[in-house]
Formats: sequence, structure tokens, C-alpha cells
Amino acid sequence: MAEKAKPVPDGFHTLTPHLTVRDAEKAIDFYQKAFGAEVRGKNHAPDGKKIIHASLKIGDSMLMLNDEFPEWGTVAPSATGGTGIAIHVYVDNVDTIFDRAVSAGATVKMPLMDAFWGDRYGQIVDPFGHKWSLATHVRDMTQEEMRKEQEAAFAHMPKSA
Repeated sequence: MAEKAKPVPDGFHTLTPHLTVRDAEKAIDFYQKAFGAEVRGKNHAPDGKKIIHASLKIGDSMLMLNDEFPEWGTVAPSATGGTGIAIHVYVDNVDTIFDRAVSAGATVKMPLMDAFWGDRYGQIVDPFGHKWSLATHVRDMTQEEMRKEQEAAFAHMPKSA
């Protein structure tokens, strides 16, 4: 009798982002250059042109992606005008990874900063329309310390009309 399959496969966590992109081959190349992604698997549609599923490993986590298939209702953020989702990645040295992602073609959405919640933090948008927040945790803080730092940070922001 075959061994029972694990409910969560080896290498995966309970939550795994799955992206739809326009030109998955280029996206895979970008994720390799920007984040050191390792291709774990890649399956093409019967015509051999589009990728119906790819699994990449970035650090200790998996990322799945596929090409757009509008005929199935599967489209990239560029088809809908953007996305409200950001993929958050903690790394050992955010400055290095941030610069590497920008060099690979990402656009800076929020420059790196020392954030009030204790992270060195910034945001990019990859060439395929997906937002990524990148951080290195640099300081452990209590909720009270964080609240005080947040108040100070917001006090220096311009007031909206």
C-alpha cells in the first residue's frame, strides 16, 4: 500500500502565494535575479508556449505562478489596473535584496526606511505588477513603544485635506 501523502507537501507552508503574470518565463528570470529564486518545477500548456504552473523556492518559502489565461478568467494585475495585495518577505539584509530587485527591473514604490515598528522596510513593484514589501527586522519593540513611535512618525507627515 502506498504511503499516505502529506496534507502540506515538503517545502511548503500553510500559506503559499500564487501569482498570475503576463510572461511567466520572464517573471521566473526576474525572481531568480531579484530574490535568488530556485525553480522547483515548471509545467507548460499543451502548445508549449505558456506556463500553466511553476513552483519557485525563495529562501524557506515557495511561490507558485502561471501565465495569464483570460479564457479561464485568470489575468495578471496589469489587466485589471493593479492589485491590493503585497507579498511580504523578511530577509537577512534588506538593503542588498532591495537594490538587487531594483537592478533586476523592479520599480521603487516606497524607499527603504527604518520603520516605526522595528523593521528596515521598503516596497517595490515587480515588472509584472505585483507589490512586494521587503524587510529586515532590526528592533524588538513592545506595543507601547511601537505606539509612541507611530505617533511621532505620523506627527511629521503632511496633513491631508
